[in-house]
Parts: sequence; C-alpha cells; structure tokens
Amino acid sequence: MSLASMVQYALFLVVVVLLVRPVGIYLLRVFTGQKTILDRVLRPVERLIYRLAGIDAERQMNGKQYAIAFLLFSLVGTLLLYAILRLQSTLPGAPNRAYLTTPMTPDLAFNTAVSFSTTTTWQAYAGETTMSYLSQMVGLTAQNFLAGAAGLAVGVAFIRGFAGHRTVHLGSFWVDLVRALLWVMLPVSLIGSVFLIWQGVPMNFQPYIHLTTLDGAPQIIAQGPVAALSFIEELGTNGGGFLNANAAHPYQNPTPLTNFAEMLAIVVLPAALTYTFGRMINRQREGWLLFWVMVVMQVICNRAATWRVRRHASASGDQCSALSRPRTAPQGPPTPATIATRPWGVWCRSPICCSARWFLVDWAPGCTASSSWRCSAYSSQA
Repeated sequence: MSLASMVQYALFLVVVVLLVRPVGIYLLRVFTGQKTILDRVLRPVERLIYRLAGIDAERQMNGKQYAIAFLLFSLVGTLLLYAILRLQSTLPGAPNRAYLTTPMTPDLAFNTAVSFSTTTTWQAYAGETTMSYLSQMVGLTAQNFLAGAAGLAVGVAFIRGFAGHRTVHLGSFWVDLVRALLWVMLPVSLIGSVFLIWQGVPMNFQPYIHLTTLDGAPQIIAQGPVAALSFIEELGTNGGGFLNANAAHPYQNPTPLTNFAEMLAIVVLPAALTYTFGRMINRQREGWLLFWVMVVMQVICNRAATWRVRRHASASGDQCSALSRPRTAPQGPPTPATIATRPWGVWCRSPICCSARWFLVDWAPGCTASSSWRCSAYSSQA
C-alpha cells in the first residue's frame, strides 16, 4: 500500500471516528423523543402522519407486536413493489421502451421486490435495460427509504431490549419508522444527493443519448434520476444501483469526493449506533469497545484484501499496474480467456487498494453497492 493510499485510508477512519459521537447523540435524541434541530419543521409533519394513519404514538409494543408490525410492513412493501414492476410495461415513465430489452417476468419482479424490501438488494438485472424511470423512482428508491428506515427502527428496538431488560416494551415500530424516515433518511439523503449532483451525477428524466465514439462506433448512454437512488442505497445499506455497474459506473461515482462520501454514507449509521448503544444501556465503555473492535477488524481485513488482490494481479500478469492503470487497452468484448487473466473485480479507474477498501466498507454492513469488485474494466454500457 502506497503512502498516499495509507493517508487516504487514515483520513477516512479519522472522519468516521469524529462522526461517531455527534451522530450517535443525534440518533439517541431522535429515538428517545428528545429535542433536535429539525423538530420545528418535522414535528408537525410527524403529527400529521400519525393522524392520517391512525397511529397512537403513546402505545408501546412488546417484542412480538413489534416483530409482527415490521413483518406486515415489509410484506405490504413487497407486494406494492411487485405490482409496480409487473405493471411497468403499462405505466408511463420509461425513457424509451426500445431500451428496456429485459422482460420483467414474474420471477424477476418477485426476486427484486423481496430483495429490495429486505435491504438485501440482490440485483438480477441491468437497471438501464430493465427498469423504467417510474419503477426506479416510485418503486426502488421509495423502497430503499422505507426498508432502510425499518431496519434502523429494528436496530434501535434491539438496543432498547438490552437497555430495558426488566421490561417487555420495545417502543412503537410505527413511531420509530416515521422518525427514522423524517429525521434521518430523508434529510441526510437530500443533502447527499445534492452533493452528488454537484459532482456530476445525473438527475434528469431525459431520453438516452445516442452518439458516435472517436472510433466511429455508435453508442447509447443511459440517463435518468441517478442521484435520487445513489445516495440512499448507501445510507440505507441497500446496495441496489440505478445502473448495472452500480457505483463502478462514472455516472454513480464520478470523482474521488463522491467515492469518499458514498463510503462514509455506508458506515456512518452503523458506526454511530455503537455510541447510541452505549448511551442507551448506560455503559458507554461497552459501546466504544464494540466500535473499536469493528475498526480493528476493518483495518486488518483491509490490509489482507489489498495484499491478496495485489498478489493475484502480479501472478496473473494483469493489464493493470500497481496504480491500476491499463498498460494496454483491452481489445474487443471480454472473453472467458481475457477475464480469467484478471483478478476478479479490479477496477482500472481506481487503485487496487481502493478496490479492496470499498469492498470491505461496502460488504461489512451488507450494502453490496459494488464500486469495483466486478469485471468493471469492461463494464461500460452500450
């Protein structure tokens, strides 16, 4: 690992450590009903949602009731997303039907609906050739918010179970869900998405662009509201990308700053919850112990993964140098022979150490928003 890579990694860890306490305190205030900076704007919205949905904010739930509410919410979300995907061909919002070459079959729709509603977000499709803009925004992006907020609510209920071991009450799932959405997911995603747009991530509903490359070959470049989905997929540790190459695509991750911000979005809530955990159980040392165990494991695994990828690259005579810059451009489409000579997933736009770093930051909380761990040197979309 070069000095520059070590400095970048150290800076990332320092920023995470500095954010753990303030974000952890903010989460504590949000989920214990204490005053926050957003209350003046969001409290009226919260009360309106409770009134319209018939939610009693004072009613506590035991573990069984909380679990049933969570499962029912996930089931309804799954069925609604499945319906949107199955009706996609009859609904408006497609850039051009000719681009959507992958049929939305019942099994693919069910796989996607279950995956997104559980934040597994396993993708068995290429977004730009399968999903309409309506499906991406109303279906997948909305489910990223809802499933991410539900997961955060369950995490807080789990902490309450530790903190209140002499009581059966874990709070209200519906209250936790609403507060996770209004106070955490929506405001942070709004700021993050605007940042991505500033850095060059598209946010439009334009048709795909037809152009001719310098070699004279025709090419189609996908468009769409990419920024709306890209940040929440990391913040909610969902992982499902707008485009097939996910965060390896320059439309989703165009600059070193977006790469840094997206990695930060993946880990900031899980890391801060360790501080929230310590405060809620009144044993802060245990919260910090949990956090530092995670940091040590991350550092060890990062070093091991970087060494392993570099060793494989050297042994296979990979086309990318130590800085992951191609020595000779690959000619023609990928073949089993050309793919076999590459370490799986090394991205020639990013150093090997960055590939390993993203993999560990991304997969540790189960996000899977792949930035480079795929054969993404060949992943430019036609």
